[in-house]
Amino acid sequence: MIDQAIRKVLVEHGRLAVDVSTIDGEADLYELGLTSHASVNVMLALEDSFDIEFPDELLRKSTFSSVKAIEGALAELGAA
Repeated sequence: MIDQAIRKVLVEHGRLAVDVSTIDGEADLYELGLTSHASVNVMLALEDSFDIEFPDELLRKSTFSSVKAIEGALAELGAA
């Protein structure tokens, strides 16, 4: 479920040039076209979707580098 929610946010805000439903969870989203600007939009959308706030220590490129990385960050923040 969390994977699907992340992918939905990526479809709506990530502006990736590939079909998000087909990418591997470990695939590098930046190599697939995620820009720093789009990653901020993804972060804000994730905060809204999961009712969480990313702390400063998670505001780094690696946090949003893959679906699995995002999932790990959300788990760390207690998102279900």
